[in-house]
Amino acid sequence: MTTDTSRPAPYEQIREDHESRRVSAFTGDALGTHDATGVAEEIRSGRISAQEAVDAAISRVEAVDPVLGATMVRDFERARRRAGHLPKGTSAPFAGVPSAIKDNVHHAGLPMTMGSDALPTAAATEDGPFVRQFLSTGVVPVATTTCPPFGWTATTERPDGRVTRNPWDTGYSSGGSSGGSAALVASGALPIAHGNDGGGSIRIPAAVCGLVGLKSSRGRLLGDPTTDQAPIKIVVNGVLTRTVRDTANFIAAAERYQPSRALPPVGLVEGPGARRLRIGMMLDSPLIGPSDPQTRAAVEAVGALLDGLGHDLEADVELPIPQFFKTDFEDYWGLLALATRAQGKGQYGKDFDPARLDRLTLGLAAKAKRRLVRTPMVLARLAATGTGAERLFPRGLDLLLTPTLCHTTPRIGYLAGDLDFETHMERLTQYVGFTPLHNASGQPSISLPLGRTDDGRPIGVMFSARRGQERLLLELAFELEAAAPLRGSGPGALTPQDGAFARIDD
Repeated sequence: MTTDTSRPAPYEQIREDHESRRVSAFTGDALGTHDATGVAEEIRSGRISAQEAVDAAISRVEAVDPVLGATMVRDFERARRRAGHLPKGTSAPFAGVPSAIKDNVHHAGLPMTMGSDALPTAAATEDGPFVRQFLSTGVVPVATTTCPPFGWTATTERPDGRVTRNPWDTGYSSGGSSGGSAALVASGALPIAHGNDGGGSIRIPAAVCGLVGLKSSRGRLLGDPTTDQAPIKIVVNGVLTRTVRDTANFIAAAERYQPSRALPPVGLVEGPGARRLRIGMMLDSPLIGPSDPQTRAAVEAVGALLDGLGHDLEADVELPIPQFFKTDFEDYWGLLALATRAQGKGQYGKDFDPARLDRLTLGLAAKAKRRLVRTPMVLARLAATGTGAERLFPRGLDLLLTPTLCHTTPRIGYLAGDLDFETHMERLTQYVGFTPLHNASGQPSISLPLGRTDDGRPIGVMFSARRGQERLLLELAFELEAAAPLRGSGPGALTPQDGAFARIDD
């Protein structure tokens, strides 16, 4: 298939008045180059204290955030208090490990603005269900992290030029909508951070920042009042990490806090599985068209690696996805924006100000209002995507291999917060052609940093599975991590020792 040359804009060529650089927070402090599991081991052994770990994280955040723009509200003093009062003998796997929570869930004592100027800044009075589950793993949040307004888009760029930058190259997007969390983890400021995913918002920033990003099956993890009342529950919570074991340990810990009654347990995954898998490969989105050459090459290279590991690879797989899925998902997206505009005071408080909504939210809402007559059909068909998810998975395959995104990471400004609605939507839908299906179907998928652009930036490669099969995804991720160390910014990949990153103060 020939490469599409009719993209709506040159996503690699858009420039801004900014000197691009790589940003690293790694240094010889208490955190070192450890992942979250390693930091927890250091704390349990007594080699460092939780307070030292949190102090180191705070110093790192303070060093990189002026460039990355990844935090919304800093919670440093409470983090220090929490680190100093960890329960003795706690079995939480990440006890004392510094982390952060995305600015779109309820965390007691901090505001939740969802990245929007329209929301009030009053502090939440209690933790949401997922935040309680997250804290049960022992993490110590030091801040809330940035997201674009309401998480609608695939970058973390807000109006008036407020952007979150990619630590691999600060001229590029950190992805969205969990871009603040991804930037902090990829830079080494934090070993693990919260994200959530309603159309790719964990997997997209993982792909562009060189991280592991698992979108779990619907119902695997707890939710938040902001999303639990939605007619189709497309949003799932999770984490962004630098290593597979951190993601696996988090899922196991969260499952111990509250296992899903509707899904088979994942348990603690500690390494590769023995079974050879039948894996289908699809290079191009059936809804968008051809992926760009560098993205295709990254997926093909992973396919060759899988073949060399003894897995049975089936190329040129096609999914039976109806063409109306893309329009339905966009209409549902708009319906949520319309509800936000019309019912914001009831959802977020009397100080919600619809006059301060951003262009993308207003454009989505206006489009949804014009198409309200389609709402019953859209909801019915999206619901059917979930109940009929098995039919969407090719018969006889264990997993499906695809790109995470249709093209390489765009520069800051390509999906700017002040962009007109039509341009933003055209660019966005040509970029995000793979991830939304799993939010509608409820199936799990994982983005792994297995590819690189010609100039060394990450390209994410995605595997998806049947609902409830996170264990299979994690086992394969462990195998790939061992066979070809994930090309992210974690231990053994990019650290100050190998010179891959310049220090922030260089």
